[in-house]
Amino acid sequence: MRKWLLLACAVMFLLPVACKAVNQDSLWMYEHYTKKEVYITMRDGVKLFTSIYMPKDQSEKHPILMTRTPYSCAPYGENAFRPLYKNHYKEYLKEGYIMVIQDVRGTWMSEGKFVNVRPFNPAKKGKKDIDEASDTYDTIDWLVKNITGNNGNVGVFGISYPGFYSTMAALSGHPALKAVSPQAPVTDWFIGDDFHHNGAFMLTDAFSFYTVFDHPHPKPTTEGPKGITYYTHDNYKYYLETGALPNFSKIIGDSVPFWNEMYAHPTYDSWWKARNVRNFLQNVKPVMLEVGGLFDAEDCFGAWNTYKTIEEKNPNANNRIVMGPWYHGQWASNDGTHLGNVRFGSNTSEYYANNIEIPFFNYYLKGKGQAPAIAEATVFFTGENNWKQLPKWPPAAMQEAPVYLQENGKLSFSKPSTSNSFSEYVSDPAKPVPYTEDVHFNRTINYMTDDQRFAARRPDVAVFESEALDQDLTLAGPVVADLVASTSTTDADFVVKVIDVFPDDFKYEEAEASEHRRIPSATYPMGGYQMLVRGDIMRGKFRNSYEAPEAFVPNQPTTVKFTLPDVAHTFQKGHRIMIQVQSSWFPLADRNPQQFMDIYKATDKDFKKATIRIYHDAQHPSNVILPVVK
Repeated sequence: MRKWLLLACAVMFLLPVACKAVNQDSLWMYEHYTKKEVYITMRDGVKLFTSIYMPKDQSEKHPILMTRTPYSCAPYGENAFRPLYKNHYKEYLKEGYIMVIQDVRGTWMSEGKFVNVRPFNPAKKGKKDIDEASDTYDTIDWLVKNITGNNGNVGVFGISYPGFYSTMAALSGHPALKAVSPQAPVTDWFIGDDFHHNGAFMLTDAFSFYTVFDHPHPKPTTEGPKGITYYTHDNYKYYLETGALPNFSKIIGDSVPFWNEMYAHPTYDSWWKARNVRNFLQNVKPVMLEVGGLFDAEDCFGAWNTYKTIEEKNPNANNRIVMGPWYHGQWASNDGTHLGNVRFGSNTSEYYANNIEIPFFNYYLKGKGQAPAIAEATVFFTGENNWKQLPKWPPAAMQEAPVYLQENGKLSFSKPSTSNSFSEYVSDPAKPVPYTEDVHFNRTINYMTDDQRFAARRPDVAVFESEALDQDLTLAGPVVADLVASTSTTDADFVVKVIDVFPDDFKYEEAEASEHRRIPSATYPMGGYQMLVRGDIMRGKFRNSYEAPEAFVPNQPTTVKFTLPDVAHTFQKGHRIMIQVQSSWFPLADRNPQQFMDIYKATDKDFKKATIRIYHDAQHPSNVILPVVK
């Protein structure tokens, strides 16, 4: 949904921007910058529309900082300025950067055909062989040769889909490209980002996005798609009543090719693998800074795994990662003090901008100051609310520690010794477990830290809780769900949630709320709060292979093991660890008919109730492997 918001913001930028100053920062930008709009010709003759903001001061040469986007480089017109002064980007203006924003191929005012997550072509030979890396190369080459007063150093950064184009830029090989920062980068749309998690279709994000994105683009345009009209602002009701996935295709129609292509590729085949950026991250030359949010609902997977893959395939690369307690893109906002009801004790976005991103580009593009003291991994640990500068991620002291589900809803680091023990619930697709308690129109950004008490009270959610901790427990690394489960049918989904249960007498201090005015006052009952630390879903039929799904044998105990995105969280003394297991997460993820089939072709009649058992005995010790730092 954040991608939808980014697109809406882009459309908003299309509104006329008066040259009159609306505030001091905008006036400063108009006084110190000029804007130029150009078409840059790619090697195959396609022209890409590019907005260039140039400092009027030519007493020194300036670096170029570029974003390539499918969300529009609007506003259009050389007298209409993009409000780059609204967040920490204004510091780049004050430093005299040449700021470049480009409509990628086939979007908005650019020519050519748009291809979603266009695969990288490692064997480009002639001028007709293009990809996003070659388009970046050709753009950089034109900029350094034609923009007066540039110093020959180029950086590329971008959030979300522009994060994907930043990763592609790192593969361009242009010698002027010195520093790249993929931020919440789209990386793998089948395994962990945006539209699928472990094979489960993330329905709300996909549908809401493609109703306003990637519509026919026969010629350059400044007008965006119109979207659709929803008959209710209750998204749970809307998605449930719309029904099976083919019904959503009828609404979108044939105008969005990628939607239908997704439906045509229900397994992790070569089509999806070509769109997995990790397969191509060799020979990375620029200095890299991956950035992401611990509570990013869309691309939490991307930042972690782009970083890890570059580390693995490029042992000599200058490659670092920053992860803060943020929703999608929150680090580029002016407020990183909280998310939903959970507070972080400081403005983490401000810290990131002033101590990491700005010094990073200033040094590598301007040669300003000493090499920034940015650690290999700069990670904010929630719970204790501290930044940690680490020489390695996961930390060397991290040890895998299974926490075992027990009978009577208990949770312990000791392996169960009982026999024939299981928790049972009925998963009913007609009444799926909601992902959040409240009624919403759009998918929320807060659900990643939401209170899970509403779910714990449902009969179709299995709940396991530890005793109160007698000392702090810090987690740093990936979480692995290792369940033994059965279903009375031939397929099921498994949602596993790691939760921090606050003490019953917990409350935030009002002094903190007044100090950080953006933080809402302490009106929500935080005593007993069940904070979602990490949750994810696995489509059961993919438990052994994403390429070759397998049916469950009804009522047969079966291992379901999958990895959740990394966490950085400290359960403080007196808190409890909770694990919740359920088989729907709606309408975040589509409903599983709970029959082994191609769900993209399911009908409304295919959905069946299933009796799910989660085993927790000596023979079937279901557990969640936690990355404990000793």
